[in-house]
Amino acid sequence: MNHAEEDFIQVTDGEIGLVSPKDFHFSEKFVFESGQSIPAFSLRYEAYGELNAKKDNAILVAHALTGDHHCAGVHSLHDRKPGWWNSMIGPGKPIDTNRFFVLCANCIGGCQGSTGPMSIDPITGKPYNLTFPFVTIRDMVRSQKILLDSLEINGLYAVIGGSMGGMQVMQWAIEYPNFVKRIIPMATTWRQNAQAIAFDEVGRQAIMQDSKWLQGNYTEGEGPDVGLAIARMMAHITYLSDRGMERKFGRRRPDGKGNRYSFDIQFEVESYLRYQGESFINRFDANTYLYFTRALGYFDLAHSYGSLDKAFQDLKCKALSVGFTSDWLFPPEQNREIVLAMLRQGVQASYTQLDLDLGHDSFLVESDELFNLVRDFLAS
Repeated sequence: MNHAEEDFIQVTDGEIGLVSPKDFHFSEKFVFESGQSIPAFSLRYEAYGELNAKKDNAILVAHALTGDHHCAGVHSLHDRKPGWWNSMIGPGKPIDTNRFFVLCANCIGGCQGSTGPMSIDPITGKPYNLTFPFVTIRDMVRSQKILLDSLEINGLYAVIGGSMGGMQVMQWAIEYPNFVKRIIPMATTWRQNAQAIAFDEVGRQAIMQDSKWLQGNYTEGEGPDVGLAIARMMAHITYLSDRGMERKFGRRRPDGKGNRYSFDIQFEVESYLRYQGESFINRFDANTYLYFTRALGYFDLAHSYGSLDKAFQDLKCKALSVGFTSDWLFPPEQNREIVLAMLRQGVQASYTQLDLDLGHDSFLVESDELFNLVRDFLAS
């Protein structure tokens, strides 16, 4: 570490600072819920704070569809922005790294260092592509448990996440009831409704109808960028809200754009969505997008366990569910249903609904209300 990096860590009060990802390798066969298997797998993860002597102060953060393991700190002094939940995680922050050992792993099937469709199949010597097994939320959780076992972690103080991360949070509590003490699922659902499934199918079709998709057999750097960008643009709309988009963009036009007839960018919101699509293709893999959106659709706790109540019958953890009034992708009532089912099973659970106008992505923004909720729940 050079002196500039040391200065960065010392003078940045309340921040994690420079972090480096780690790679966990599991050299045994992993069987997916589908019955398919791979001979080994890797998970890329980051860890912040210190594991205590009892190894019982660990908090696992689960990422959403297009997230990854890098949820806090920076990899370089030249990074444009820190990890995706940097406002929530760090010294003195709601998830306090002075107190907790915090981990976040890129999900199996991902494209940010964990084994996924673009990884090399050791048997063929070629990328898995669509021969990679179908992935479920349960597969993600089971692979993460193998990682935690390798670290000799005796239990999780809490599991926290939003959206697809919230699904993992609930699956953790169901799959390992004696291992998890607290859960905070946010902006999530116990099963996708038809509308959410439909939006994901449009995104998948945008990718699969791109001539460069090649039935999933494209090479890295030459994939279906147009289709993936469109999928991202469309999905990103579902992460926002009408109220938030009106406040942020309205009908404003970019500088220098007059009232002219053109199919070029005419409104600021169009420019914003194009930027979202163009930046996304530089960090995400199209096949992973297909696999993860399928995992979202397959997640249905009532179907898997007979009913939602039965899914939660063995829970031993405390739970806090957070919904957001402007979230129309996974609406507040879906988050409330989770808590009601838990309460019917005698689980110590509570529900809070926050009136933020940023839609589904509200769990990612800086909010004193949300910060205080998380901080207080973790202190209880």
